[in-house]
Amino acid sequence: MEIVEQIEGSGGLAGLARMTEAIAALEHRRTELIEQLRSQRLASWEEIGQACGMTRQGASRRWSQQAQATSFGDAAAAYRRGRPPYPESAVDWLIPGTAKSVLDLGAGTGKLTQLLAARELAVTAVEPLAAMRDELVAAVPSADVRDGSAEAIPLEDKAVDAVVVAQAWHWFDAAKALPEIARVLKPGGTLGLVWNIRDHTVPWVAELDRVLHRHARQEIDSAPPIGTPFRLAERFEVRWEHPLTRAELLDLVASRSYVITMPAKDRDELLHQVTELLDSHLDLRGRKKLTMPYVTRCTRARLS
Repeated sequence: MEIVEQIEGSGGLAGLARMTEAIAALEHRRTELIEQLRSQRLASWEEIGQACGMTRQGASRRWSQQAQATSFGDAAAAYRRGRPPYPESAVDWLIPGTAKSVLDLGAGTGKLTQLLAARELAVTAVEPLAAMRDELVAAVPSADVRDGSAEAIPLEDKAVDAVVVAQAWHWFDAAKALPEIARVLKPGGTLGLVWNIRDHTVPWVAELDRVLHRHARQEIDSAPPIGTPFRLAERFEVRWEHPLTRAELLDLVASRSYVITMPAKDRDELLHQVTELLDSHLDLRGRKKLTMPYVTRCTRARLS
């Protein structure tokens, strides 16, 4: 109570403002502590919920998405090795032929950045996680790589002709990201979103997903609405196949956000189950090289 009185002071609006600022700072620190406990596997969601006066489900719902969004730095190398690129036809559709400059937002390890740089565009890549940026710089030395986020883009106004977001829009706060993206786009510029989705119509891929979903399930809207100030969104879809080795498939699994944030015992068990699938499934066993079928889904919208 004494601490509260010190913060509140003489009360009134000034006291309320000081108290609000203190609560925000404490909440930020609580989130940092929770991220530390989860990243170092020091506490379960049930234990965190108890410490916060919440249920396990309540704590998980409140903080797990944020923990997953910031978890990729723990597996940046696996992400770079295991994640697929994007089909050229999707890049053709996403980037206007007249574009000279493009921002890859939430660029990760540079899977899309690399394809953009090969087209001799002026490429800026913004990525908030240092470990991911390290992989990105090594993979695409010609790109202008910057620390930043979709909600606070480190570019001046009207800086680029196009903004693209690969496999990351679902981590953004769209209400904050959309005005920021509009700010850095030139008049008439485009926003493009793209996701690689495993093709579940292929039997062994469906079985792989069943293995993964025994532990966690991540639903992603790969055709999200794009609001103002952008015009009506267009959609494009392409089916293709990505060759990979057994080791790269395991890296693909290990780089999933919900796998990175699992307790070590659960993660090891999951990877063991995937290995068993590779050894036993009729379409996979004995094969050193595999082919992962994908459906790549794209959304494109133009700045009003």
